[in-house]
Amino acid sequence: MLKDNRIIIICGHYGSGKTEFAINYSLLLKASQDKVAIADIDIVNPYFRSREKAKFLRERGIKVISSSIEGTALDIPAISGEVGTLIVGNEWNLILDVGGDDVGARALAPYSKNIEFGDYDMFFVVNAYRPETQNAADAISYLKNIEETTKLKVTGLINNTHMMKNTTIEDVLFGQKICEEISKKTNIPIKYISCIEEVEKQLPHELKDISITTSLIMREDWMS
Repeated sequence: MLKDNRIIIICGHYGSGKTEFAINYSLLLKASQDKVAIADIDIVNPYFRSREKAKFLRERGIKVISSSIEGTALDIPAISGEVGTLIVGNEWNLILDVGGDDVGARALAPYSKNIEFGDYDMFFVVNAYRPETQNAADAISYLKNIEETTKLKVTGLINNTHMMKNTTIEDVLFGQKICEEISKKTNIPIKYISCIEEVEKQLPHELKDISITTSLIMREDWMS
């Protein structure tokens, strides 16, 4: 069972797999919580956003919040006012799927004054195969930029190092080593390891307690 704070903010470098993790996290949270909402506040990247799986999530009882203007042919860079309502309320478990890098994180900044310490966790997703986060120093630079932009602190690291369906245990352990270095230098704990089921089965025993099985929901069958 997940034991994180009510508001979960998912951030990280562009293309690190934030949305895939956010969707899988919301499904896992729904297994133990009645009211779960996921808000897509990525107004920068037009691809691989949680709003694309709105029907899938709603069928599973998860509230989906995205653009303030709903329409199948519209893609408006605007965020529904309902996000702010759920932030200041206390009934809903809210997952905020933030755009990549500090640029994407700017959409979160207006809400930061209403997000109280102790009521949120902000998870920084690390894919050590992304060009700009292949080492701890670069990843920490991205992390600090996001903190500065949002005025919120990262509370946990997510090792999401992968090669999609071709991910191996060696890939995940490589990412874990990078995350351990980031954690040591920042005092931010590694909260979860996110990986496909085949790889999760191969994780060392001491890592299984923090592993989350990640289904490739955002990747269509034809994608590798």
